[in-house]
Amino acid sequence: MASIVPFKAVRAPKQKVNLVPSRSYEEYDEQDLEAQLAYNPFTFLQIINPGYRFHKHVSGEERFQLVKNRYLEFKEEQVLVQDEKACFYLYKMETRNNRFCGLIAGTSAADYKNDLIKKHEDTLEKREQLFTQYLKTVGFNAEPVLLTYPDNDQLEQLFMSIMQQYPEYEFTTTDRVAHFLWVIDKEHHISQIKQLFDALGSVYIADGHHRSSSSNLLTDQMSAENTSHNGTEAYNYFMSYLIPESDLKIYEFNRLVKDLNGLDKDSFLMKLDRWFRIENRGVELYKPSKKHHFGMYLDGEFYSLYLRKSVYEFTDALSSLDTQILYKTVLEPILGITDLRNDRRIEYGYGKHNVIKMKNLIDTGEYAVGFSLIPVTVDEMKGIADNGLTMPPKSTYIEPKLRSGLTIYEF
Repeated sequence: MASIVPFKAVRAPKQKVNLVPSRSYEEYDEQDLEAQLAYNPFTFLQIINPGYRFHKHVSGEERFQLVKNRYLEFKEEQVLVQDEKACFYLYKMETRNNRFCGLIAGTSAADYKNDLIKKHEDTLEKREQLFTQYLKTVGFNAEPVLLTYPDNDQLEQLFMSIMQQYPEYEFTTTDRVAHFLWVIDKEHHISQIKQLFDALGSVYIADGHHRSSSSNLLTDQMSAENTSHNGTEAYNYFMSYLIPESDLKIYEFNRLVKDLNGLDKDSFLMKLDRWFRIENRGVELYKPSKKHHFGMYLDGEFYSLYLRKSVYEFTDALSSLDTQILYKTVLEPILGITDLRNDRRIEYGYGKHNVIKMKNLIDTGEYAVGFSLIPVTVDEMKGIADNGLTMPPKSTYIEPKLRSGLTIYEF
C-alpha cells in the first residue's frame, strides 16, 4: 500500500500567485526566458536562474547555492510563505481540450524503494547524482512528480465535494491554462484521503523518474548522516501530484534518423521488407492508427509499415511495445543505432503537428528518414512497470505538464 502524507507547502499569497509559478525551465526559449526575467521580479524563474542578477552563467555547486539564496530572499520578502499546518492540496488544471484534477501530497521514498511506487523508465546515474546534490543544497523541491492511480469513485466523490468550496487559488496563465487550488486542512478530510489511498495498493510514475530516484538517494544520504533518524523526517518523502488514470494523457514521440547507415533507398526498403509489409502512401500525410503499424517518411513519400507478426517473437510486455519493436527491427539492426539515449544520429519529436515537422526536417535534408507511431496506452505502461521492465527512452510524452513553484516541499 503506497502511503501519502500532508505537508506544509511554501507557496505564494493569493495576490501574487499568477506571477510566481513558471513552466518547466526547458520549455522557455532564450528570448521568452529573458523577457520573463526582465519584467517579472516574482517569477520562480528568478530563483532557478540566479546568474541573471550578475549577468553571468553559473553552474554546479555555485549555482545551487545561489538558487538557495534567491529562494530565501523570496521567503524573506514574503513572495513565498509557508503554511502553518500540514495539508493536502487539490489541484485542477483546465486547458482548451483537457481537464486534469488530482492531489498534491508527500509520497514515500521507502515506497519507491520497495516498488510500491512503480517505474517504467531507466534513469541516468550522472543525472541522478547531480539532482540529488541540487536537492541537498537548496533544501526544497518545487515541481511534483506525476503519479497515477486507478480510478476510484470514492476519491472522485470526495474531491468533487471539496471543489464545491471556493478555491484558494483561481487564475489563468498566458498559455490559456486555468489553474485552481483547494487547501485541504480539515482533519477528517485528511484522514479519509489517506485511508482511501492506503487501500489503492501501488501507484505508477507517469513523469518524473529522475526526480523520484534522486529523492530516494537524498533519503539514503540524509538518513545516514542523521544520528537521530526515525523515518518521519521530511526528507523521507517527496512531493507528488497524483491523478486518476483516466485523466492521464499520453502522446507519442516520433523518431528521426540522420542517415540510412550507408544504404541507398532501395536497399533500405529491401531490408525493411523482412519485417514489414510496406505500402507506398505517396505525398499524402500518413499516421498509423493501430498497434504494430508504423508510418515512415522517406525521400519525399510516406509509407505504411505493417509488422509481419509471423517473423517477430513476442515474449513479454516490452517486446509488444511499438517503440521496442521499431528499435529491434529497424533502428538497431538496419540503421545501426544501439544507444537510443546518446546517439546523435537519432532525434525525437512530439506534438499534434509533429508529422508535418518531421516531413519538413527530412525535406530540408537535416534527416533522412522518420517514423511515426501511435501512443503507448496506460495499460501498456503499467504492464511494463508491473513486470519490472523499462521502456526505450522517449516512449511517452505525458500530460499534464506541471508548474514549478506552485507548491514547494521543504526538507
